[in-house]
Amino acid sequence: MPDDRKTLGRQGESAALEFLQARGFKILETNFRTRAAEIDIIAKDHETLCFIEVKTRSRMTKGLPKESVTPAKQNKIILGASFYLKKHRLLESRIRFDVIEVFEKEGRFEFNLIQSAFQAG
Repeated sequence: MPDDRKTLGRQGESAALEFLQARGFKILETNFRTRAAEIDIIAKDHETLCFIEVKTRSRMTKGLPKESVTPAKQNKIILGASFYLKKHRLLESRIRFDVIEVFEKEGRFEFNLIQSAFQAG
């Protein structure tokens, strides 16, 4: 990934954190890594544990950000979430898989939070 895309991705994740916190989400972890996956944000939305994938775009030439969360990527996130739940003994938790699309336009960010974007199983 070229440096400008990495920079945009980091900026988008940082902006997404602020967006989520302003809406009452409690951020638990960022960039949680396992051998199989990385989960961008793990947060609580009231009593629901959310595993959130952040996708940032400045142009739509490759389609909407959510379209890049393929079934293969979803499976990796689900595996990472399973590991997190076991590690923290949270297997009985209510969980949700969200995607947050971050659109960069002239140095400003706009957001589209897609709750329950996909499901395990």
